[in-house]
Amino acid sequence: MSDSSPGGSAAVPPRGGPLRGGPLWGGRLRGGRLRAVFKKHAIDVAAILVSCFCALLLAGSAESTGRIQGDETFWALLLGFAGSLSLWWRRSNTLAVAFFLTALSVLTETIAFAGLATLYTLVVRRRTRAALLIVVLNTATGVVYSLRRPDVELPLLAELVLNAALLTAAIAVAVAVRSRYELVESLRLRAEQAEDHARLRADRLRALERERIAREMHDSIAHRISLVSLHAGALQLRRDLTPDETAQAAATIRKSAHEALEELRAILGVLRAGDDDSGLRPQPDLTHLDDLLAEARAAGVRVRTDNRLNGTPVSPALGRTVYRLVQEGLTNAGKHNPATTPVHLLLEPTPDGELHVHLSNPLLSPPAGRDGQSGVPGAHAGLLGLTERVGLAGGRLRHGVRASPDAGLTFDLEAWLPWPKT
Repeated sequence: MSDSSPGGSAAVPPRGGPLRGGPLWGGRLRGGRLRAVFKKHAIDVAAILVSCFCALLLAGSAESTGRIQGDETFWALLLGFAGSLSLWWRRSNTLAVAFFLTALSVLTETIAFAGLATLYTLVVRRRTRAALLIVVLNTATGVVYSLRRPDVELPLLAELVLNAALLTAAIAVAVAVRSRYELVESLRLRAEQAEDHARLRADRLRALERERIAREMHDSIAHRISLVSLHAGALQLRRDLTPDETAQAAATIRKSAHEALEELRAILGVLRAGDDDSGLRPQPDLTHLDDLLAEARAAGVRVRTDNRLNGTPVSPALGRTVYRLVQEGLTNAGKHNPATTPVHLLLEPTPDGELHVHLSNPLLSPPAGRDGQSGVPGAHAGLLGLTERVGLAGGRLRHGVRASPDAGLTFDLEAWLPWPKT
């Protein structure tokens, strides 16, 4: 009878780019729409069957009391079934069905349930004036029918009071259901607004991270291009250079140009916004990692380092990304864990030619997040920025809570970054 209602694991992720994903909104919407249509039709069929059953009961009761006799019972049942079948159209033509049932109520009482169901639909659909009109007409037709075929067991006044009570109950239930629908719709709108706000915030954080990367690389590329220009100018002016000196200068130019191209390749796709030049300064990279670890230890964070790179050179762009990963992991560990819990840092090459960075710190209590993902409290702005940075570098990032038999609950931050050997 009712109307339709309104509307981690730390395992290595798959190759091919950063972890991204989202719900299959198209499939969900289609599936939800089909379920809603099926639910509507099922409710309509149930309402018709219940109405037919009530028509049988009312016709039998009227015949047993002598209110109707003989062929009148057949016609009463026929009208009751016709009124019940009209409930199929009560959603699309609610007012027409209501008037049809009101007209039938002058002839028979077997359409009582169908009339109440239609009145319920009118109230749920906010057809207040039409509902009041139907109530008045139903009361009037009830008086006419009671005068035409008086009930031998109930006086006229008692019958009118019973009719009014049934109408009031139907209206009360409809108002309660409509209030619930409005509450659900309000909560749905608020959830959509919250999702939009979160999406806009994530987009803004990604844009800020791209701007930061562009600013970090500005001085590095400018420095290398300056070296190329300087050595090329020296070759142009110094005509007295020996072949060995010329070859050495050319090698320097080649190396600087190669490194500048590597930096430029790393910055492709990064958008640089704003005119504030306050951030145009040399940024720390992997060569400054020891200083970062020393600062963390001085702040009370216990760090155990397992560096398996064995002095293998790392490009400046990759080094800056690794530095930011370690910096963010140590910042989270310092904010959300006591000094007694150690942080384990692992740097190692992988057989696939990638650089694996892994930070892990124990959690003394279960995380508050859902599904074991990023349960550490906080705004997660740094993690969003890291996801964007690692994705732009062609790597993959994984962060979340992991349970292990040895360390218990740990929060792990892992990245796999492309590592072109120099």
